[in-house]
Amino acid sequence: MPEKKLISIGTFVDELQSNGRYTFTRAEFEATGGRTAISVQAALRRLKNRGRVVSPRRGFYVVVPVEYRSAGCPPASWFIDDLMNFFDQPYYASLLTSAAIHGAAHQQPMTFQVLTDRSTRPVQVARVRIEFHISRRIDRSYAIDVQTETGSMRVATPEQTAYDLVRYPGSAGHLSNVATVLAELAEKLNPAALLKIAPLFKLSDVQRLGYLLDLVSQEKLADPLAIWLSKRRSRRLLLRVGMEAKNKKADNRWRVVPNEAVEVDL
Repeated sequence: MPEKKLISIGTFVDELQSNGRYTFTRAEFEATGGRTAISVQAALRRLKNRGRVVSPRRGFYVVVPVEYRSAGCPPASWFIDDLMNFFDQPYYASLLTSAAIHGAAHQQPMTFQVLTDRSTRPVQVARVRIEFHISRRIDRSYAIDVQTETGSMRVATPEQTAYDLVRYPGSAGHLSNVATVLAELAEKLNPAALLKIAPLFKLSDVQRLGYLLDLVSQEKLADPLAIWLSKRRSRRLLLRVGMEAKNKKADNRWRVVPNEAVEVDL
């Protein structure tokens, strides 16, 4: 019986791409058979050296199409869903990334921002950087499937994005940038949807979000939250955690102490 002809790594990748796939694992290539671990490693290394593939994580590879050879890697949206499946972790894109996807793109994010349920090292491949933030309530978060060039990815809804921006202000360029993004995102925000998911967050998150929505003249979005909060025992809190209050008084509506000047850049 004639020996089965080995599929070259180049042919393997070309066939994946012709079928609209841009990711694969080392295990998948090894499954084509007939190679030692050393020969598999050498074949993958040659392909990486040619710029035909990149490896965001050991054992996971992204095919680089011709149009992205000079950039060194396709956008994170092309492979984030497959990468998170490879990690076996739930996720969704949020913060400045989801805000930009929903149209708040005043300042394009330099990194692709993802929330997941455990500590995960950042990914850096050529010009593409993915940063991960931990959310213990990932299973209760509101995210939708958004079509990408290669399939789909999970993305926070506009309302989930708004709360996440308040929860992680340091990763969103701090409060002035958060307010700017909220002002741009406002037309995509639904007051009923904001109110519906409010119980999923700390009262302090709702207070800060309401305060910032008022600041950017979005009272129609903020009013239902204020009514909801009035029926709960919210406490006086600082707008920016870890910064002196300097004798500032809390506002009556949100009980937020404005200990940082927030400037909206529109």
